[in-house]
Amino acid sequence: MPNTLPPISTPHRLEAYRSRIAAIETAHPFEPLMTFKLAPEHDAAAIARLAKAGAVAAKYYPRGATTHSEDGIEDLRALYPALEALEAHDLVLCMHGEDASAFCLDRERLFLPRLEELVRSFPGLRIVLEHVSTAAGVCAVSALPRTVGGTITAHHLMLTLDDLIGGSINPHLFCKPVVNTPADRAALREAATAAQQRFFFGSDSAPHPRTDKEGARGAAGVYTTPVAVALLAELFEQTCGSEKNDVLGHETEPLWVRRLRGFLCENGADFYRLPRAAARVVLEPADWTVPQEYHGVVPLYAGERLRWRARRV
Repeated sequence: MPNTLPPISTPHRLEAYRSRIAAIETAHPFEPLMTFKLAPEHDAAAIARLAKAGAVAAKYYPRGATTHSEDGIEDLRALYPALEALEAHDLVLCMHGEDASAFCLDRERLFLPRLEELVRSFPGLRIVLEHVSTAAGVCAVSALPRTVGGTITAHHLMLTLDDLIGGSINPHLFCKPVVNTPADRAALREAATAAQQRFFFGSDSAPHPRTDKEGARGAAGVYTTPVAVALLAELFEQTCGSEKNDVLGHETEPLWVRRLRGFLCENGADFYRLPRAAARVVLEPADWTVPQEYHGVVPLYAGERLRWRARRV
């Protein structure tokens, strides 16, 4: 995510950020796919320099819509030269799809005309509506040309507004876009589990420290990294576990596993025109309790028991 302070909006900052990530010691090889924050000052030359620096996508944040978006986009048409350059360099445009001036539950729906306008104006530009949160968003992505895809998070698949504020307020479930109604969640689950290649996983995992989440102005974001794959496994098993395989040669593989692999591992890579990862993750039946905290950050489903565990091989 490039909405850091300062934002990742120049080749120098992009290269420095990539170097910082690469310097972190990990148990397994990790290749960061770099994005930059689209800014009003970007012109065609700036986009060309960012493409040369190795960016794979630009991120569009409407002003005031999410974390560190105070300098976000207000005038979409002023960005047309930059968007033409994105199309020419075959970079993806990732959009935080909210109209920040609207009522919070209507923000995605009222943003969709902007998405449709961009598709008409730039038919060759690949666009991702990120963290789709409503049935209207699902319908829009499904109806638009195949240059448009949508990501869905684990928390939007698992939660509704009742989980956030129905009993008492749980600040660790506050995110943007906010989790929505049961009908919206049902539409998201159908899109994720029904083998629709237009939709793929986007974690939008945000590890804000407990102090930032529980303060007077709670930070927006849900920390899902430790539990996302396990939660998705449970959801896909429950949703598609009773369906029969419909593809020759997959009789020994449960349908829900094949669909989960498509959603998690294949659809996004194909949309971005990137090689599918060679690394493998094993899902193991394992009754375990999610820790209450990871290094000062409260994860989704803290203290809850899950039935699956993911292990890298």
